[in-house]
Amino acid sequence: MEPFGKHRLLHATGLVTLSLLATAVLLKPVSSYAQELPSGPNQAKPIDPNDPNVIRPIPSGSNQAQPIDPNAPNVVRPSEQDSGLLSQEGGKRLMDEADKAVSSQNYDVAVKKLQEARQVFNQLSNFYQDLAGSFSGVDNRIADSQRRKALDAAQMRDTATYQLALVHRAQKKPELAVPLLVQIIRSQQPTRDLGQKAYQQLFELGFVDAPYPRPRAEQPSSNPVR
Repeated sequence: MEPFGKHRLLHATGLVTLSLLATAVLLKPVSSYAQELPSGPNQAKPIDPNDPNVIRPIPSGSNQAQPIDPNAPNVVRPSEQDSGLLSQEGGKRLMDEADKAVSSQNYDVAVKKLQEARQVFNQLSNFYQDLAGSFSGVDNRIADSQRRKALDAAQMRDTATYQLALVHRAQKKPELAVPLLVQIIRSQQPTRDLGQKAYQQLFELGFVDAPYPRPRAEQPSSNPVR
């Protein structure tokens, strides 16, 4: 294990900054789903046609999705006709394809599949959360169901993000792995299993110098000092 050198961090600063800016605003932390959604009557809001979160209708008689704006970061751009479906199954299929690519050490393909998978799950999470908010106070059973789906999708998104960070490590590109690992910790919190795994990766990379959880011998005693 070799810690980052100053020259390597400076060289990677641009990539890290771009990665953080491009993804941080899109990821809703898992911990935030525990918060109460606003209650009370909900009214329909006008839809902004330029809003990248809006799914445009598919023309009747067509089984293919509309062309997607590549500049809209919240919109999934499928690489194949059947692998970019906006569903849990579509995201899991992409992750399975990434696993196969990793097994054959085809890391470039694995990166592409995992990036698409985390976009699928993130978009699903956002849409389910929007539905939960719309039905809160109108039909709480539907609201609770959509909130659970949003949480499940966010968990899968963070899992895909963690796998993507591992692939970047295998590519000897820690400057790309670090921002992803930090995002996972922010989303999951350090006390959750995936958050602790992400922090352990940062520790192995030398990006942080204090282990967590701390060894039992280093933990402060709970007994009062007399």
